[in-house]
Amino acid sequence: MAQTSRTMPFFSCSLPFFSLVFLLQALQISSSSPTPITIPLSFSSTDSYADLYQKLSHLASASLARAHHIKNPQLSSTAFTSTTPLLPHSYGGYSISLSFGTPPQTISLVMDTGSGFLWFPCTKKYLCKNCSFPGARGITSFSPKQSSSIKIVGCLNKKCGWIHPNFDPQTSCGECQSLSAKNCTQICPPYVILYGSGSTGGIAIVETLDLPNKKVPNFLVGCSLFSSRQPAGIAGFGRGPASLPSQLGLKKFSYCLLSRRFDDTGESGFLVLDGDSNSGKKTENFSYTPLAKNPIVAGKSALQVYYYVGLRKISVGMQKVKIPYNYLVPDSDGNGGTIVDSGSTFTIMSSPVFEVVAGEFIKQVKLYRRAENIESLTGLRPCFNLSGHDSIVLPELKFSFKGGAEMKLPLANYFSLVGGNEVLCLTMVTDNIGPALTTGPSIILGSFQMQNYNVEYDLLNERFGFRQQSCK
Repeated sequence: MAQTSRTMPFFSCSLPFFSLVFLLQALQISSSSPTPITIPLSFSSTDSYADLYQKLSHLASASLARAHHIKNPQLSSTAFTSTTPLLPHSYGGYSISLSFGTPPQTISLVMDTGSGFLWFPCTKKYLCKNCSFPGARGITSFSPKQSSSIKIVGCLNKKCGWIHPNFDPQTSCGECQSLSAKNCTQICPPYVILYGSGSTGGIAIVETLDLPNKKVPNFLVGCSLFSSRQPAGIAGFGRGPASLPSQLGLKKFSYCLLSRRFDDTGESGFLVLDGDSNSGKKTENFSYTPLAKNPIVAGKSALQVYYYVGLRKISVGMQKVKIPYNYLVPDSDGNGGTIVDSGSTFTIMSSPVFEVVAGEFIKQVKLYRRAENIESLTGLRPCFNLSGHDSIVLPELKFSFKGGAEMKLPLANYFSLVGGNEVLCLTMVTDNIGPALTTGPSIILGSFQMQNYNVEYDLLNERFGFRQQSCK
């Protein structure tokens, strides 16, 4: 999630901390009319820093780590609507609470539109390596022993192929070849999910998802038994059969991200899950742009998970920034284009794009001097020193999309105060130390830029919509 990086795809491999026998012993399990469901959306906390410079530096590097994995991915129902709180946390992500099992157990999960699988910490023996930071305290684990509806996914179950790319039961389920599907007890191979600066692994299960006014049996979910720097589970909202929207048969979903100030708060925005096939009308006062087709590239199945949009122009003030066309549209290798990613904190741009955008701000901002010392501390640039000025005047940042939709960002969504009220820094980042970001999407629109926007993914009509509003 924003805390580190990308969550797709999956690998079948030996587990580094647990043997398969231990996993099975730890689990001890065997193989209406439409109404809205609203879920609170909150920040999800991992690292916590007293020094804002360190925190901003962490968020910038975390966004870049996520971009590295997005750009270089490693292979590894009935109509209804639901609204739930969406809570913000200090590191930059947003979390929801979902209930699984019989009786239901409530788990906090990071909402991530850049991945396509849902997993949570599983069993009391859950091992989280490198998780000794404040946000990792009190890890909430799902207890398989307390649920009567849990089942391990079998090797011949079609859902096993949802999480393992190019999965072939003929070669991967050897124990089942001489038996009928009914009599085979071989389980789906364990998964390992790789992130930019972390990972998780476990066993695929099916459980009952208990929403406020709807129960969803046989929901595919990952029962993770170990991770590295991943103390909380992740709810994948991307494309693909294993994602939450796909399994629920959603026609659209939307969320409103509460404005954040890099701290934890009890306030929340909201997430709306809509499975009503009659909900295809445009939402009032929303601007829409078509969801672009995902590039199909051999060996890069993760590209099929992302939500691509047709960003056509970036403007700083009255000046259109000159961005080469090949960065705005994916090529035959899947390089280029723009995706929307709730798991990235700051918007990430390939260096050629970022440099012309940042350069335009530097060119137009003459009233304030550069704060290069703060830039080196935070990893953000450009930064401007406001000392001696009573007001702030900076150029407007505008994203223009295919179809005419325009997102004119408020200043707080692309500049952040650093060090009291003396310094402002641009909250978009790039990797200027090498060519690592030259593959994959060129622009990853992060959640910081979407604060106090109601954002809609209309899956039925293949369009992305947004409207600026207060999310409290």
